[in-house]
Amino acid sequence: MPAMKWQTGQYSRTQTFRFTLPYSFLLFCRLCNENPANLLADFMDNLSCGAWKREGRDKAKQHLINYVLEMGYGSEQYTPADLQEMFKELDALGTIWPANGKMKTIDQFCRWRESYHKYWYKKWRFKYHCKPRTDAGL
Repeated sequence: MPAMKWQTGQYSRTQTFRFTLPYSFLLFCRLCNENPANLLADFMDNLSCGAWKREGRDKAKQHLINYVLEMGYGSEQYTPADLQEMFKELDALGTIWPANGKMKTIDQFCRWRESYHKYWYKKWRFKYHCKPRTDAGL
């Protein structure tokens, strides 16, 4: 069952993608002995600013955030400052993890984090009432 009712179809949390990898990307991965799926998963892990594998990745994460800003993703709905703040909030959430915590503590934290993610989503979703910004594209 999805955590939020819109998490179906193209926004389902669990997905199987089938697409053609650009040949040069595939060649690069082979030369570097990197599994393309691992490289793409690593990209998503870093961009999500989560707790998973975050040590020593701050510089790479910032490059990915800059990439999102440079490509204009979300720019019709949010200002660059909004997007930076979103990533800052996600990164702050990613820094807290009950390391060496008992299973009960970890379970409680995961439930709290799930509820915080819902709060965070709704906060940003309704900031501009789901309408494009009036200054978008200026």
